[in-house]
Amino acid sequence: MRNLIRSFCAAALIALPISASADLSGVPSGKYTLDSSHGYITFTYSHQGFSNPRVAFNSFDTVLVLDSNNPQNSTVEVTIDASSIDSRVAEFNEHLNGSDFFNTAEYPTITFRSTKVEATGENTFDVTGDLTILGTTKPVTLATTINKAANHPMQNVPTVGVSASTRLMRSEWGLGAYVPAVSDEVELSIEVELLSK
Repeated sequence: MRNLIRSFCAAALIALPISASADLSGVPSGKYTLDSSHGYITFTYSHQGFSNPRVAFNSFDTVLVLDSNNPQNSTVEVTIDASSIDSRVAEFNEHLNGSDFFNTAEYPTITFRSTKVEATGENTFDVTGDLTILGTTKPVTLATTINKAANHPMQNVPTVGVSASTRLMRSEWGLGAYVPAVSDEVELSIEVELLSK
């Protein structure tokens, strides 16, 4: 029993996040851009209650202008190639690119530009900004976590790892096709590694 408890405690310690690794003082202020081999933007929704498909955008840019001493003064911009949407089903990708949804022929990009950054914890922030889809701009707030900020052991440059998420009502951006059979609410997730420029 003692060995079992010891093993459980060791596993719990391994699973705990190391908050010190997210200390922004470990990286300089300045411009950080996406490591495209470690960047993911996905969204999920309910499909008639049967499943929660996950769809990705395969091509996007992220620019962070970091103030490591005063993170609230930092800014973030994301530009997504809307036509890079990938459901892993070719026919559905065509549908998503069409006029029922993202109409990428007329609106080729989706953008997010931050307007406010607020600290919510030691390494967490609410990043509020303007999200533009189909020419419609509305404010959204991303719950954001700095996973790690340090010199990258392979790239050998200062690097910031970020996770962010939010929930959207897609109909607010003119993407209301097939509601409610396909849920109006969408969960958006972002995972990026940003390298010092």
